[in-house]
Amino acid sequence: MLKEKVTALLQEAFEEYENLFLIDLKIKGNNEIVVVIDGDQGVTVQDCINVSRKVEHNLDREEEDFSLEVMSAGATEPLINIRQYKKNEGRDLEVVLQDGSKITGNLIQVHDEGIVLFWKERVPKEVGKGKMTVEKEEVIAFEAIKQAKVKIKF
Repeated sequence: MLKEKVTALLQEAFEEYENLFLIDLKIKGNNEIVVVIDGDQGVTVQDCINVSRKVEHNLDREEEDFSLEVMSAGATEPLINIRQYKKNEGRDLEVVLQDGSKITGNLIQVHDEGIVLFWKERVPKEVGKGKMTVEKEEVIAFEAIKQAKVKIKF
């Protein structure tokens, strides 16, 4: 019953703060509520506070004792929501496919069924010795992706 209440309150919060969206909601046995959010322009501390207040102020501690933690999705966490992919267009991703192979490339497009990655790769020349650089582009369906993470450059 607590999960339904929290889910409804989160829905209200995301209707009010349209740039934010839910990544994960966990409610542990001791009524420890953990909410992970993300946003189209990232997440600020104030965003976490706003969502936290929307939930906390509408639950009755007399009815059920609980703890609440609202946090942003970490920069090194895998992408799981299509909105996360869309907000990271133009950035480099490391994608692990269901068959275990890896592709690292620039996310150039996101559509309902999957993503398009672009990268350059050194391959052996067809004639003679040495290697040449070729440009590759691949459409990858979401169901073919085991995990995708943004590659952070320093």
